[in-house]
Amino acid sequence: MNEPINCFILSAGFGERLKPITDNIPKPLMPILGKPALQYVIERVSAIPPKKIGINLHYKKEIIADWLSSANILDSHKITLFYEEKLLGTGGALKNAENLLKDNHFLVYNSDIFSDIDLQKLIKYHLSGDNIATLAVHDCPEFNSLEIDEKGFLIGISKKKSPPLSKLYAFIGIAIYSPDFLNFLPEGFSSAVLGWINAISSGAKIACLVLDGYIWSDIGTPSAYAAAVIRGLKSEGEIVYIHPSIKYINNIEFDGHLVVEKNSIIEKGAYLKNCILLPDSYTVGTKHENCIIGNGFSIPLDECIFSGLTKTDIPISIGQGGSERQYFRIKKENKSLVLMQTSHKDPDFKRQIELTRFFCGLNIPVPQLIEADYNNLNAVFEDLGDISLYTWLKLPRTEEDIESIYKKVIDCLLLIHIKATRHISECHVLKERIFDYDHLRWESDYFIERFVIGIRNIQPRDNDALFKELHEIAFEANSFKKGLMHRDFQSQNIMVTQGRAVRIIDYQGARIGPQAYDVASILWDPYYRLNDIVRDRLLTYYTTKLFENISGEIDFSLDEFNRSLMLCRLQRHMQALGAYGFLSKVKGKRFFLKHIPEGLRLLKEDAFFLKYEYPALYNLTLMI
Repeated sequence: MNEPINCFILSAGFGERLKPITDNIPKPLMPILGKPALQYVIERVSAIPPKKIGINLHYKKEIIADWLSSANILDSHKITLFYEEKLLGTGGALKNAENLLKDNHFLVYNSDIFSDIDLQKLIKYHLSGDNIATLAVHDCPEFNSLEIDEKGFLIGISKKKSPPLSKLYAFIGIAIYSPDFLNFLPEGFSSAVLGWINAISSGAKIACLVLDGYIWSDIGTPSAYAAAVIRGLKSEGEIVYIHPSIKYINNIEFDGHLVVEKNSIIEKGAYLKNCILLPDSYTVGTKHENCIIGNGFSIPLDECIFSGLTKTDIPISIGQGGSERQYFRIKKENKSLVLMQTSHKDPDFKRQIELTRFFCGLNIPVPQLIEADYNNLNAVFEDLGDISLYTWLKLPRTEEDIESIYKKVIDCLLLIHIKATRHISECHVLKERIFDYDHLRWESDYFIERFVIGIRNIQPRDNDALFKELHEIAFEANSFKKGLMHRDFQSQNIMVTQGRAVRIIDYQGARIGPQAYDVASILWDPYYRLNDIVRDRLLTYYTTKLFENISGEIDFSLDEFNRSLMLCRLQRHMQALGAYGFLSKVKGKRFFLKHIPEGLRLLKEDAFFLKYEYPALYNLTLMI
C-alpha cells in the first residue's frame, strides 16, 4: 500500500453507559490489562503507518491530553488534538478536522473499540474501488442495523431488512473514507450516519466489508468492558493479570479470573472470584464475585461474561494449555465437577483413569475420579478450581511464601518418586512405560525440527557433530537409575486450592525414567523463574528428603544425581522449546511464544555449563 493514509480516532464522548467508572476515568483511558484502550487504538493504526493522526477530545480532555503527552506513544509527533468546546458528534468531529483529513483517504477508529481486525485488508479493499467510504462490518445480531445489498453496498439503516436480497450487519466502529465524504457532513453537530445517508442518497457508493471471525468488543458498558478484558486475557493464555505497580498481595484467596490494575488495594483476608479491580480501587468487605471494583463502588456482572457463555446449564470450557483434551466445568446435584472429553484417537484415556485410581490409592494428591465412560472416552473428576501454581505466582509474593508453596510441591513430587515407585508393580499400565533413549532422542529431534528450524528458521551447522552429541546426552541420561516420573511436572500442572493445598494434574504421561527430569521441570521451569538462592535451597530440600526416605533401599549418590540433573535440564529445555514451537506455529496457540525467551535462556545456561563436553550444541545455542 503506497498511497498515504490519515487516521482519526474518536475520543470525545462522555461514556454515560459506563458510569460510575467514567466519573473518574474517561472512556478512552479505560485500562485493558494495564494499557488504556486509546493506546491499543493508536498502536493499531500506527502499524499502517499513517501520515497524520487526529484525535478529538471533549469530556475530561485535560486528563487524556496529559496522558498523551506523558505516555511513550509511537508516532506521537504525528498526532494533532482537536478540542471540542461542545460535542460535535461522530460526523461533526470529522468535519471539524477537515483541514487535516481533506488531502488523503482517512481511517476512522472509535476509541472504545477493542478489535484485531485486519486494517490493511480494509484499506486495500477500499482503495481498490471507487467507493466514497468502506465500513468494516460483522454479523452481530444484537447490533445488526446496516442494510446491505447483494453486492455489498450500504442501502439503508434499519433493524429489519426490506429488499429480499439484502442482509443486516453491524458496524464494527472502524471505517475508511475518501476526502469527498467530508462534503456530505454539515458544519456543527452531526453523526457519521447522517453522512452515510446523505452520500448514498446522492448516488455515492458506500461499501461494507464483512470481517467476521475477529476479536471485537465495544467497551461502552461495564459488561462489554469486562468481556473485552477477559478476551484480552484469553488471547494471552492467562486468567490473571496483576499490574506491575502492585508490589505484594498476600493472605487472600482467589479463583476464576482476576485483574488488578494500577495502584489497587486488596484487603487482607479477601476472597476474589471473577473480579476486575480498576486503577486506584480498593476492596470493601471480604468476599467479591463477578464484579468490577472501583474507588468506592462495585458493579455486579453476570458470571457468563467470564465464561463466555449465555446459558448457565451449558458446560463451561476451562484450561488453555497445550493438551488436545477438552475440559468442562459442569454442575451435578449443585456440585461443581470437571468433565474431561477425549477423542477416540487418544491413547492416554484409559491410562489416565488407571493412574488416577493408582495415585488415589496411595493418597497422592490428584483429583478424585467420580465416574468414567470407557465407550465414549469421557470422565468426570473432582473440580480443583482454576488456580494453577503458574497462576498463583502471578500475584506478587514474598520469597518466604514462594519457598513455602514449592516445598509443598516437592513433597508431592517425592510421593511419586518414592511411594509410587515402590508400588509400580501394582499398576499394570506403567509396566511397559519406560522413558528411555528413544524418547530422549525424540525430544532433541523435536527441538531441532519445531524450534530451531520451525521458529528460528536456522539449519544447524555440522549436523554430524551435533547429532553425535545429542546421542551421547540421551545415552547417558538413559543410563541413570529409573523410577516413576510425572514427565511434565511444571507449574501449569500443579493446582493450588483453598488453604494453599497442592494437587497434581496432567499425569497421564507418567513413565519410568530418570526422576531428575521432574526436578528439572519444576525448579528450572520456563513458566516461572525462581530466584537462584531459593532454587538451591529447594534442590537441597528435595535431595535431603529423598535420601532420608530411600536410605537402606538403594544406593544414592549425590554426584550421580547432579550429573543426571544436568543432562535432564538439557533434555527438558529442548523439549519445552520444541513444544512452544509446535503449539504456537502448528496449533495456533501463539501465546506460547512469550515463554520462549526464558526457555531459551535456560537452555543456553545449560549448554554453557557443558560447552566443553558438547561444543556443537553450545554453538547452536549461540546461533538461536
